[in-house]
Formats: sequence, C-alpha cells, structure tokens
Amino acid sequence: MEFDVPSEHRMIRDSVREFCENEIEPIAQEIEEEHRFPAAVFDELGELDVMGVPISEEWGGLGGDTLMYALVAEELGRVSGSIGLSYVAHTSLGAKPIELFGTDAQKERWLTPLAAGEQLGGWALTEPGSGSDASDMDTTAERDGDEYVLNGTKQFITNASVAGSVLVKAVTDPETGYDGISTFIVAPEDDGWEVTTEWDKMGLNASPTCELLFDDCRIPADRLLGEEGDGWAQTLKTLNGGRISIAALSTGLAQGAFEAAKSYATEREQFDRPISKFDAVRDKIVEMDRKIERARLLTHKAATMYDQGEDVTRMSSLAKLDASEICREVAEDAVQVLGGYGYTTDFAPQRFYRDAKLMEIGEGTSEIQRMVLGRELGL
Repeated sequence: MEFDVPSEHRMIRDSVREFCENEIEPIAQEIEEEHRFPAAVFDELGELDVMGVPISEEWGGLGGDTLMYALVAEELGRVSGSIGLSYVAHTSLGAKPIELFGTDAQKERWLTPLAAGEQLGGWALTEPGSGSDASDMDTTAERDGDEYVLNGTKQFITNASVAGSVLVKAVTDPETGYDGISTFIVAPEDDGWEVTTEWDKMGLNASPTCELLFDDCRIPADRLLGEEGDGWAQTLKTLNGGRISIAALSTGLAQGAFEAAKSYATEREQFDRPISKFDAVRDKIVEMDRKIERARLLTHKAATMYDQGEDVTRMSSLAKLDASEICREVAEDAVQVLGGYGYTTDFAPQRFYRDAKLMEIGEGTSEIQRMVLGRELGL
C-alpha cells in the first residue's frame, strides 16, 4: 500500500502551491470583502494548465487523474475557499460530465475550451423547492422539432454568471420519475434564460452563487447530453466525483486554518512564553493536525478508488462527510486559538470559518451523507 504522492503529482501540487501563495493569498480577503470574482486568477490557472487536470489531453486537458485534481483543489482551498469552490464546480460538475457522457462533437465544442481554461463551466441541478431531494424537479424541457424548450428555475448555481456553459437538469418525461430527467448544455448567448440573482452569502462571496430563470429558452436538440432519461444516472455518477472534490477542498480549508493557528500560537506570547507552550492551546493544535490527516487520507483513498474504476459511493460519501465536518471544526478552533484577533478580518481564520460551513451543505448535506452511508451498509 503506497502512501506517498507520485512525483508527477507532487510537481503539480508544488507549482500550484507556489502560485497560490504568491498570487492568491495576498488578495484572498480583498476579493471576499468586495464580492469580486477574480477572473484574472482563473486565466492564470489556465496558463498553468490546471483547469482541466482530470480531462484527457485529446480534449485540451492535462490528462491527470482524480488524485492529482484533488491535490490542486486542496491547494486552492488552503488559501481561498471561493477560488477553490469555483474551481471544483467548473471541473467536476461543469466539465467532467461532458467528457463522460458527451459525443465527440460536444467535447470538441464545449469541453475543449473548459479544459483549456478559456471558459468556466457550471452545473444546474438544485431548484428552489428541491433542497436535498434533488430529483424533485419542476424545470422542464419539451422537444419542439430540432429544438428543446426549457422552462423553470434553478437555485444556488455556482459560476452561472461567469460560465461559458452550464449543464442544466430538466424533466423530459414527467411520467417516468428518475428516468424522465435529462441533461442539456446551455450557453450565455442562448435566448430565454437569465441570472436573476447573485446571492450574498455568509462566506465564499468571491465565488458567484446564482438563481437562474428559464422562460421558453430554446436550444438546439444536439445540446442534449447523452440520451433522454439519462440525466439522473449521470447525476449520481457526477456526485461521486463531486463529493471527492468537496472533501479535497474541505481538507485544504482546514489546512489553511490550521497553519494560521499554528503560526500565531508560536509567535504570540502570554506570561512570557508562546501560547503554543500552554497545554490547552497545544492540545487544540495537535487535534487539528490529527483530524486533517484523517480527512486527507480518506480523500486520497476515495480519489484513488475512483481512478481505479471502483464503486466509490461509500468512500466518496465517507470522505466528504468526514472532511467537511473536520473543516468546520478546525476552522472554529483556529478562531479560538487567535482569540479576539481570530474574529477580525485582519486574520484568515474568520474567513475559513465562514467558508467551511458550506462544505457540510453542498454536494449533499451531512445528513444525506449519513443516509447514503447507512444504505451502503444495508441499514
């Protein structure tokens, strides 16, 4: 059993880490306060050739695996949850399904610019009334000659206002339940849809989260991804990869919070010695490190299993559940280590703490992960 990261993976991780420390970390709080999507950062990530890490070189990607992608996501999360979130939504939700389920013509037209970093991708599943029951869908797509006509509303869609394409789930056959859901590729230039809201959030405000309205949105029939009725099966497979993404991002957020707390604790003195020498602070930092290591191991195991073609339903849910809850716990402890300073925007822990909460909600809440895991255990 190998626990070392392969040398090629380390090289990519180290180059991304250097970029993050030099280019992202100095602006992380600024873009959050300004609610500003940092388009230039994503252009530079494209130049680094990491916007399509797990996408085949044939379609403009790096040709890496899920483990390499998870390492990149972790490094981004370590300095900016917002940039990390937009990155993983683009990669695992906006781009990867086109590679998995699209035709060669669709890959050439839609996947290549995503993998090359020329455009960002989005994925529209959730609706205002659906919540955890994502299959409870009111958005419809009716065939009309050589076109489909989409009507409905999508909610909490990452990247939609800055995306070059969005994969939209819609009902094509209301009589067949799960088997009546399909996936469509929608572009900004298509008439009949708009971003009606960009939400202000507790955290992650440099990553746009949008409400979308489709009102007789007409798209060519060749925008159907796969066949009619394939949408829910595609969703389940996509979510397995998406949960690994959130696990990796959560691990990165936790690592960033841990590093901030450790650095502060070794420099801050009280009673003539660093506060890291006090049992209460030292033990808290040790516990943070222990939790992060567990989250990272679970995430890497899930990513490796995914790359080996194994069923990762259980392991991706386990990694996502554990890493997301650890992320919130570690970020909260980091604020506590810094005391009053941890509550100010001059220090990073408050940002990690606010960003961390979404990790327990997106890609299936912690409660849903426990339901999935119970089902996998036959309970």
